[in-house]
Amino acid sequence: MNESIRNIYCVGRNYGLHAAELGNDIPEEPMIFTKPTHALAAIDGGEIELPGGRGEVHYEAELVLRIGQAYKKGITVDELVDQLALGIDFTLRDVQSALKKKGHPWLPAKGFKGSAALTGFRPFPGFGQVKQVEYSLNRNGQEVQRGNLNDMIFDLQVIVDYIAAHYGLGEGDIIYTGTPAGVGAVNDGDRFELFWGEQAFGAFTARIGK
Repeated sequence: MNESIRNIYCVGRNYGLHAAELGNDIPEEPMIFTKPTHALAAIDGGEIELPGGRGEVHYEAELVLRIGQAYKKGITVDELVDQLALGIDFTLRDVQSALKKKGHPWLPAKGFKGSAALTGFRPFPGFGQVKQVEYSLNRNGQEVQRGNLNDMIFDLQVIVDYIAAHYGLGEGDIIYTGTPAGVGAVNDGDRFELFWGEQAFGAFTARIGK
């Protein structure tokens, strides 16, 4: 999977209700962090192993964009993005809380192996159509998250323009666009399913290491 992916960008606190549930302020500009490509894990019906013994691991379901060409000033999302997927930004929440108190980078909490779970990519139908479809995450048969792009603080065009201006953006880069409210702790053996509208995009079982 990671052979065709260059950079993994992630947007933090991009849904107001999610920021509120964690007691965080609403950002004034996109909050961007990255994950190494070694963090990628395929959502393919099998198991994804997550670290144990480091506090709670939280799930954060997200819409993921794939960039299809080099960014040029003035390019639109519809021209720039060629595919979409669904993913989960796994987070070591206790580790992240400790890092935030110290003012340290989030990499230990966000960049571990398996922390960037990802379904297969599908053709991007255009910004207008994407805004009309909700995505959701089920855990053990119960819906725990539902995302609507209209609830984003920073929309897709703002995100790609910001990332390109500050870090660069080119073919093969992917963007985790933020998670809606409803994040929670993962238990060993939990079964997760991701949906785009009514369409199943992928499923996996979580395994917490000893």
